[in-house]
Amino acid sequence: MKSNNFKCVFGFKLVLFFLMIASSGFAQNRNNIQIGTVDSISSKVLNEERKIWVHLPRSAQNTGFAKQKYPVVYLLDGDAHFSSVVGMIEELSEINGNTICPEMIVVGITNTNRNRDLTPTHSSVDPPFVTKGLSEQSGGGEKFAEFIEKELIPYIDSKYPTAPYRTLIGHSFGGLTVMNILTNHTHLFNSYIAIDPSMWWDHQKFLAETEKKLSSKKLSNISLFMAAANTMDDNMNIVKVRRDTTAFTKHIRSILDLNDFLNKNKKSGLNYEYEYYNNDNHGSVPLIATYDGLRFIFKFNQLKLSVSDQVNFNKAVFTKIEKHFDNVSKHYGYKVSVPENTVNAYAYQSLGKKDMEFAGYLFKLNVANYPQSPNVYDSLGDFYQANGDTKNAISSYEKVLVLDKNFPETRGKLEKLK
Repeated sequence: MKSNNFKCVFGFKLVLFFLMIASSGFAQNRNNIQIGTVDSISSKVLNEERKIWVHLPRSAQNTGFAKQKYPVVYLLDGDAHFSSVVGMIEELSEINGNTICPEMIVVGITNTNRNRDLTPTHSSVDPPFVTKGLSEQSGGGEKFAEFIEKELIPYIDSKYPTAPYRTLIGHSFGGLTVMNILTNHTHLFNSYIAIDPSMWWDHQKFLAETEKKLSSKKLSNISLFMAAANTMDDNMNIVKVRRDTTAFTKHIRSILDLNDFLNKNKKSGLNYEYEYYNNDNHGSVPLIATYDGLRFIFKFNQLKLSVSDQVNFNKAVFTKIEKHFDNVSKHYGYKVSVPENTVNAYAYQSLGKKDMEFAGYLFKLNVANYPQSPNVYDSLGDFYQANGDTKNAISSYEKVLVLDKNFPETRGKLEKLK
C-alpha cells in the first residue's frame, strides 16, 4: 500500500520526513487528546476494586499492519507519573524515528492505600518519617506483590498485546517496593527503576535484609537503575553526609549504603547503574531519573545508522540492521523482527532505484515476518506489478482482500489488472 508514511519512492530522506510527521503528538479524538484509558480489576487478594491507567502505542491501532506485541512498563504511583512517563516513552520510541527504547504499553497502578501497599514490612514509629498513623497502616507490601503477580499481570496479558518483557518503575515508597520485588519476587520483571527509594524503612532493617538476600542471588538477566536525589541541607555534601548520624540524612545515607553494596556484589551478575542528581530534590527527581533509567535499560535497542548508511542504503546496510535486531532479540529473550514499516520503506526505496532483486528480497521478507498483515501482500503485489508479473500481482492483491476486504486501494488495483 502506497502512503505518505512508508512507501515513498523518492528516497530515504523523504521517507524519514514523513515518518517524523506521522509520529508526532498524542492520539487525538475530536477535541480531546488521549494518552490512555482507565481500566479496573477486582482484586480478591486486596479485597477491593483497583483502577489502572493503560497506554497503548499508536501502532497498536494501525489496522493495515500486522498486530504487534509490546513490552510492558508497570508504573507505581501511576496517578502521579502516568502522563510524564507515557510522553517520555513516546518520545524515545516513536517521535522523529527514535529507537532509544521500544514502543511499550504503560500500566499505571493508581493508589487506594499507598502507606499499606508500598511498604514491604510493618514498621514501628520511626520519627520523623514514620508517624503512628503510618506505622499502623504499614506492611501490606507482600499482599500488593501477590496482587501484581497473581491478578494484575495475568489480567494485562489476557487483555492487551503484551510481549514477555516487563519493567517496574517506582519512586520513594514506590522505589522501596521496586527493591522489595527485585529482591523477593525477582522473576516478575526483567528490569527495574528505583528512584530515590526509601531504604531507611523499618529502622533500616529492610536495607539489611535486602543486602543479605541479594548477596546470594543470581541476577544475570536482570537490570536495575537506581537514582538518588539531593535531600541534604546546604551545609552538607555527598562526602560529609556519610559521617552524619542524624535522622534527617538517613534517607540518602541508606541509598548510598545500598549502592556501595550493589557495586561490590559483582558475582550476582546484575546489570546495574546508579546516578546521583545533585540538582534535583526528592520531588523533582522522578522525571530525569526515569529518562536516564529507560536509556540505560534499553541501550541495546537503539538502531544506530550513519548518515552515509541512511542516504546510501544498500544490502550491506540492511545486513547491519538485521544483525542489530538479532542482538535485540537476545536481550528480550524472544524474536524481534525488523519492523514491518521499516522494511516497507526500504523496499520501496530499492524499487524506486530499480534494484529489483533487493526490493523483491525485502518485500518477501516482510511477508515471511508478518504473514497476517494485509499491507505486506499489497506491497508485494506492487512489486510484482512493477516487475511485469501480472499473475503473482493478482495473487498477492487477492490475499490482501482475504485478510481485509476493505483494505485501501487494493480492490482498485485488482480491477485494473483483471
